[in-house]
Amino acid sequence: MAVSLKDIARRAGVSQATVSNVVNGYRPVGEATRAKVQQAIDELGYTPNLSARHLRRGRTGIIALAIPELNNPYFAELADAAIRTATRRGYTLLLDYTDGDRDKELLVADGFRSQIIDGLILSAVHLDRADIMTRTSETPMVLVGEAIYGAPYDHIVIDNLAASHAAVRHLVALGRRRIAFIGAHIEANRAPSLLRLRGYTEALSAAGLPFDPELTVTTSGFRRGDGAAGMRELLRLPQPPDAVFAFNDLIALGAIRALYEHGLRVPEDVAVIGIDDVEEGRFSIPTLTTISPDKEMIGRLAVEKLLDRVEGRPTNPPTELQPRSAWSSANPPPPPDPPGPPRRVDGRAVHNFWVVPTTQELCRAGVTSPRAGSGPRRPSPRPGSAACPRSSR
Repeated sequence: MAVSLKDIARRAGVSQATVSNVVNGYRPVGEATRAKVQQAIDELGYTPNLSARHLRRGRTGIIALAIPELNNPYFAELADAAIRTATRRGYTLLLDYTDGDRDKELLVADGFRSQIIDGLILSAVHLDRADIMTRTSETPMVLVGEAIYGAPYDHIVIDNLAASHAAVRHLVALGRRRIAFIGAHIEANRAPSLLRLRGYTEALSAAGLPFDPELTVTTSGFRRGDGAAGMRELLRLPQPPDAVFAFNDLIALGAIRALYEHGLRVPEDVAVIGIDDVEEGRFSIPTLTTISPDKEMIGRLAVEKLLDRVEGRPTNPPTELQPRSAWSSANPPPPPDPPGPPRRVDGRAVHNFWVVPTTQELCRAGVTSPRAGSGPRRPSPRPGSAACPRSSR
């Protein structure tokens, strides 16, 4: 027999309205009363009928996340964070795959499947502000990624310029002077690539290093094979680079593979840094130095911001929520941000991302390295130990 709110109220010794407030989060309830109600729920084994709850409120209880790639671990990890947040809020999250195709992105943004979803999180590649401004769908939407600016929607984006500056500063601090960039895109309007390339050139200038066009490699994609091909192109130069800043971790991992094939060591012969902090980079040999944008925070913020609008909760006008850079491994970081809401700066939610040094660099520098988010700092491995090999070959 199904457990009702009345059964819970009788067991807890409170009114049915109080139980409803606890279960549905309508109004604040005192901690002592909430604890009694929760104990009754646990004892009776009550499970809320989420479908019925959403239908009573005129919603389906389903939201969607549209991403351009399925086989990129960055989007897989971002989706994982978004799904877990949606589940905690009592919603089902569906994944939509656009393959970075402009027509598919337009279809999704304009309300395709709007009859079955309450809201949309969109990571677009080819859409611009004009496309978004002509959107007619009334389905709430949050933007994730760097391709769109100035549209009247909440937009969660990492600071690509700051990330690129941090990456190049890290390489300069290692004493590198011929720093290459792999990942300039053949499509000139790809905003993330343009911003990271701009950050690269600005950081070179700030370090007093010349910009050499030969050290900038254009790629057709952002995967491991593109990185390997780009690195082989650089190694054919009369004077190859002594460091590489890769557009993302997949390109960086491909570059490391090409360097290994040429008998070169990372980071001793050529230092490599990427952006994304995908799990694969933590298990590569050597471990990958990377900029970590805190995908957990981005996924959580996207879902929470969307559901606030779906549920009509009080919220600020649409804003850009920008995780910003804090430090490079050349300069010891402050303690990681504590768990909880991000800091508010100029009306924006701000969260740090980290440069994560390779094991070999940690060994030589004798420092500790935090991972993204608020995890503890780990002790440095001892030189010559299994965790701190003398050679990264």
